[in-house]
Order: sequence, then structure tokens, then C-alpha cells
Amino acid sequence: MDRNFYLNLAKQGLSMPIGADLVLHGEPDAAAILRDGTALGRVVEKTARRFQTPLAIPLMDLQLEKATLLRGLDIPVADVATYHFEEPPTDAQMETLRRRVREPLSPQQQVHVDAVSHVARHASDLVPCGMMIGPFSLMTKLLKDPITPVYLSGMGVTAAEDPAVAAVERTLELAMLMVERSLRAQLAVGARLICVAEPAANRVYVSPKQIEEGSDVYERMVMKNLRRLKAIMDEHHADLFFHCCGELSDYMLGKFSELDPAVLSLGCSRPLWEVAQIVPSTTVLFGNLPSKQFFSDAVISVEAVQAQAADLVARMQAIRRPFILGSECDVLYVNGCEETISRKVEAFLAVGRKQGLGAR
Repeated sequence: MDRNFYLNLAKQGLSMPIGADLVLHGEPDAAAILRDGTALGRVVEKTARRFQTPLAIPLMDLQLEKATLLRGLDIPVADVATYHFEEPPTDAQMETLRRRVREPLSPQQQVHVDAVSHVARHASDLVPCGMMIGPFSLMTKLLKDPITPVYLSGMGVTAAEDPAVAAVERTLELAMLMVERSLRAQLAVGARLICVAEPAANRVYVSPKQIEEGSDVYERMVMKNLRRLKAIMDEHHADLFFHCCGELSDYMLGKFSELDPAVLSLGCSRPLWEVAQIVPSTTVLFGNLPSKQFFSDAVISVEAVQAQAADLVARMQAIRRPFILGSECDVLYVNGCEETISRKVEAFLAVGRKQGLGAR
């Protein structure tokens, strides 16, 4: 798509949450919808229309690729949520997944692809968006302790020298197989904007000190695969919506900028007006109100949300940087707190509208 499309949305003052989960759980039978791609697609469309945005961003289910990967290796369903590789994946497991990524999608994954397809076929005024976890973040979900072996790798320890490093490298390869398959499936049904959620690509999982000392661990572990995914998007004329809500260094933000994302969605660890000095103006910044706290008035009040939104708008206007006022991450449904959460979403949207940041 023309990059000016996203820049114009920002200039016109779009404000929106990543809110499909909240809308989903407002439906009579959310569990049934998650088994029906058409029904889920209607929820994604309904979310875009409720929040008056042309970006039909899907459910941010960052467990989906893990579940699909492990089921592809015949891990029992009951064990998937808590499963971690205790040893490096075996040659047989590697070959099994390489074979199975060429087979039809799992029913759970097909539902999410069908939801993208529904938007592409039935909502011509919306931008059909794909959604997937990033390969590095998926790898961290597959190991009980990914931090230590990533650090060892940053020191130069090889897979031949340490089985924990071998486990990281092999699970990262499996993760990339699964993520690339997910990407291609969503592109095939018409996704034009792809959200890659890579929250673990941050200072907690990769040592800033090692990077400062010259280690290429971030390039090897994080960026190499992301560059591959971006190249595939470019081949299909699709754009990147890159999301990372972790704690980030300037170096990491610079690396994300090298991907030339159409939209960069960030958490609250870095003020957007500071990020704007690092990220080129050809990328639209998205965020970064503390939506993870919206469930509780004791943690953050409606008035505090309004004040933070107004402050963010004023600071971004002061540096003349158009952006999309939005949530720091997906706005998750919390049982019994849906009205509290919705009030805060509407509160920041109202600030956006009042200050000229509302929908087109």
C-alpha cells in the first residue's frame, strides 16, 4: 500500500485501541466464535467499526503459534500451555515440523486465517490485517529459561559447546518455520497490513551491555528472522505493523526502524516524544497509553487516563509529529471489569476527538 495512507491517518488524527479481545468477549458466546472463522472475522470488522478505524486488527492471540507448533510435534493438548523443551529439539522433531508446515493449517490456525479472509472479502472499506507472534518471542515461550542461553550466545558460546544454546537455536528455527507459515497463509487470503508482535525483543531478554560491547546477538537472534519476514511482506506488497511493548534501548528502536515499518506500536517504557527523535517520520508511531492497567480504578482512574492522553497529544503536537493515539498493547477482556476497561478506552478516544485526533 501507499505509505501515505498511514501517514494521512496520523495527520487526520486517528485514535484507536487494539481492541478485538474486548469486543469478542462482549458477544453472547465468545468460545463458539473462536471456532468459527467467519464469526471471528465479523468480530474483527465490528471492532474496527466500533472504534471508527479503517485498520481491521485481529485478535492478538500470541499463544496460537505455540499451540500449533507443539501439536505439530504431537505434544498432548493438556500439556501445551505449560510445555517447555527440556533438551534441544531432536533431529526427528525438526524434520517432523518441516514436513507438517507443508500440510493444511490446524483448525485453530485456520479460524484466524478465515477471519482475515472475511474482512478482505466483505469489508472493502477496511484494511485487512494479519497477526502473528514474532519468532524470537515464540522461542521464549518454548523454553523455561531463554535468558541465560541467549546471554551465553552473546558471549560467543556455540551450540556445539552448550546444549542450552543449542536449544535456543533449534527452537528459534522451529519458531521461524511456524511464523513464516502463518504469515504466508494470511497474505494468501488478502492481508495488507501484518502485525508482528515481538514483545520479548527487549532489554530483559537481550543484554544491552553485550550489544554495547559489540556482540551481534540481537542481529542473529532477533533481526535476521524479522528481516526475512519483512522481505516476504514486501514481495506481496503488504505493510508491517510492528509491535513491541517491552523495555527498549535506543539501539533496539534503531534496529526496528531498519525494518521500515508502516506503523510502530510501543509500550509505556519509552515516551513517544523521545522515540520520535530516533524513528524516521516515515513510520507512524502508535500508542502508548497504559491499557494493561485499565481493569482497575485503583491502579488508574478515568481522569488519569484522560490526563495522560491529553499530555501525550500535546507533547506530540509540540514536536509536530503525527501519531496514532492508542493502547500500549491489546486491550484484554478481564471478567467483571469490562465496563471499567471500556470507560477508559472511551475516555482516551474522547480526548483524541476533542483535540482533533478523532476518527476521520
